[in-house]
Amino acid sequence: MFDKQTLDPAACADLIRRSERVVAFTGAGVSTAAGIPDFRGPKGLYVTRQYDPDTVLEISAFRRDPEPFYEFTRDFLGVIDSLEPTVTHQFLAQLEADGRLTAVVTQNIDSLHQKAGSQRVISVHGDYWTSHCLDCGREYDLDTMSGMIGEAGVPRCSCDGVIKPDVVFFGEAVRDLEVAARVVGASDLLLVLGSTLVVYPAAFLPEQAGGDVVVVNRGEVGLPPGPGRHFVDSDIDQYFGEVAHHLKT
Repeated sequence: MFDKQTLDPAACADLIRRSERVVAFTGAGVSTAAGIPDFRGPKGLYVTRQYDPDTVLEISAFRRDPEPFYEFTRDFLGVIDSLEPTVTHQFLAQLEADGRLTAVVTQNIDSLHQKAGSQRVISVHGDYWTSHCLDCGREYDLDTMSGMIGEAGVPRCSCDGVIKPDVVFFGEAVRDLEVAARVVGASDLLLVLGSTLVVYPAAFLPEQAGGDVVVVNRGEVGLPPGPGRHFVDSDIDQYFGEVAHHLKT
């Protein structure tokens, strides 16, 4: 049996300095500080039932009637439009710009990594960054879709097909899982941030890590202790604000 190892911000910064292929794996906890409720948290979609997830995020229900999904989406994008990326989103974007970070693999659908400036984002549960017509396949960017979604009704393509954001619904396969597994497997440092690691199959990814793993999350996570695995129960933004400080010194 392995004991859980923790890691202070200075030691984390040192690990980052010594690593050549850093990858981040992020969950809802990265975005809650921006003001987006965790779907499974106390104010989340699955608890409050403000929207029925079986109607809103289930692909067969969407194909029958996409209006409930777009009612949810108008509220969801309305929240996102008013929010800025967190300290951690910005930290990861800067790590990539500095040549330290290979990719961000995320479970989040909010596109805040892209908004922060991250270029290589592998969104295994999809996101709102792009949308496609279900009939002709035409692609729409987020700015265009935001305008269309702001109007009443269901957004439709010029061919009259229903447009669906590239969010993974229940009943659909996760996206780019093999790509994500290769990226994580090639890493020499994996930062697991704000994920409880209970949503599969994406929760298997940290098991594929090629080097050290640093998990920063409030509360328990599904990854067992092991060699090279470090667990930090801390506020993510506060922790990486300190890591960023140590990287500059």
